[in-house]
Amino acid sequence: MLTRLLISNVVLIEKLELDFSSGLTIFSGETGAGKSILLESLGFLLGARAETDMIRQNADKMSVTGVFDISNRQSPVFDILRENEILLEKDEDIIIKRSLDKSGKGKILINDTPVSLKLLRQICLNLVEIHGQFDSQGLLDSSTHIDVLDCFGANQNERLTVKNNFNALKDIEKRLSVALALNAQCAQEEQTLLHYKTELENINAQKGEEETLSSKRTEAMMGEKLVENFNAAYGALEGQGLAANIRHALSALDKINRLTNGKYQNISETLDGALIELDEATAQIEKASSEISLNATETDAIEERLFALRALARKHACNVDELPDVLKTINQKLSSLKQNSDEIIFLQKEMISAKEAYLQSAAILRQKRLNAAKLLETSVQSELSFLRLDKARFRVRVEPSDDVHLTEKGTDSVVFEVSTNTGQPFGALNKIASGGELARFMLALKVHLAQSSGVETLIFDEIDSGVGGSAAEAVGNRLSKLSKTVQVMAVTHSPQVAAFSDTHFKVSKQTINQTTITEVQKLSQLEKKEEIARMISGEKISNEARAAADILIKPAS
Repeated sequence: MLTRLLISNVVLIEKLELDFSSGLTIFSGETGAGKSILLESLGFLLGARAETDMIRQNADKMSVTGVFDISNRQSPVFDILRENEILLEKDEDIIIKRSLDKSGKGKILINDTPVSLKLLRQICLNLVEIHGQFDSQGLLDSSTHIDVLDCFGANQNERLTVKNNFNALKDIEKRLSVALALNAQCAQEEQTLLHYKTELENINAQKGEEETLSSKRTEAMMGEKLVENFNAAYGALEGQGLAANIRHALSALDKINRLTNGKYQNISETLDGALIELDEATAQIEKASSEISLNATETDAIEERLFALRALARKHACNVDELPDVLKTINQKLSSLKQNSDEIIFLQKEMISAKEAYLQSAAILRQKRLNAAKLLETSVQSELSFLRLDKARFRVRVEPSDDVHLTEKGTDSVVFEVSTNTGQPFGALNKIASGGELARFMLALKVHLAQSSGVETLIFDEIDSGVGGSAAEAVGNRLSKLSKTVQVMAVTHSPQVAAFSDTHFKVSKQTINQTTITEVQKLSQLEKKEEIARMISGEKISNEARAAADILIKPAS
């Protein structure tokens, strides 16, 4: 609830500090005394549009500070604060300060942390509702009606199930979208990949092949010279060459060894080994010579192979030895295409199941909403006659939405509608009802919603407009009843309503040194009686008015 309000330099208010308590707080005062300035100051604090003409004359800037003690530590306010890294100590109050200078520059602080106007409004929607002048807040914003109805119907568990199923469905939709996008992209590449695969498979490049081919090409280019020299080497060893001389020497040594009974056999064995080595070398020369081709066609084939390999390597921005790896990568991409297609089929099936689960949970939530809507309609309707709205009707419209509007809150749209006169069509609260009717509708709603709503402070502006007598007393009674659950503040001209106050403030206007200022005084019980008497009789308070004030206050208390 709002425990303290500090206002500085707002219109006629120079400086004002007010402390509030729970229960019903009433503001009264003559017309033009400045009650509207209080509400404008509160509206400014809660995020209403700021105008520099609100700054008091001769002042450089205005500021409004509110201190809130939130008893419900599970309030959405604390989730919002945590999400925005505004951390509070245990049992710490929420302190909001908003200022505006003459240049139009403003500053908003929550517990000394600068915040945006958007965040301020988001937080204050869960702190205070003002009914009467600020039609965009609280229940007058139809986007809040679905949350209000769910709170009233205690649908939190069903809402959580729907939210979880919705998030699961959206997660699958996101994954499917990514998979489809990837598939579309890869599908465009598939023909190119298949073409590359065929090229690489046909050429069948091997690691080290470029070096081998280069060596063969070099040999082919030097073929004639190599063969000529191999032939020369071969001729030197065969025929009348070295081999023949060794054989001749061996023949002579054989004769010597026969004559000497093998005395020089070791020389023969040495020469015999040399001859074997020589024959082996001759064979290798012959083989090497035969492997060197002088065929121009074979040389051309080597050139063509090298050109094809290097051209393909340039195409894939790699070297020839990396071509087998390129083929491997392409095969992996083609394989992932198939895997992605399989994943799409799987996700499509999962999405069908997730949507069925979501719709099933949303249908359960819808039924609970319909039941809660009937109960809320009956409850509010029973209040209207007490508030002199006996010809008015109230309904809760729960409408199904199509697939396009599936949300984490389900498949419904919820709108509170009224008809203020017999035969008049139903319409939105802030479009059909007048100011006084609107405030009383809000009161009728809040009497039954207060226990389920997270907002702890309700402010009603001239809820008694257009009513008097027993109807005004009923309004006061309902405000008092409501204030047992939440903090209620009301600006009123009705003595019947004021009589029910737990705390009473009088707003007045004074002129000091040719400067007009608005003051707010907290009244004692005796001063409250005098103020109610003034509200009954006017400026001149009679004893009869005081007696009437006594009669009003005693039943109320």
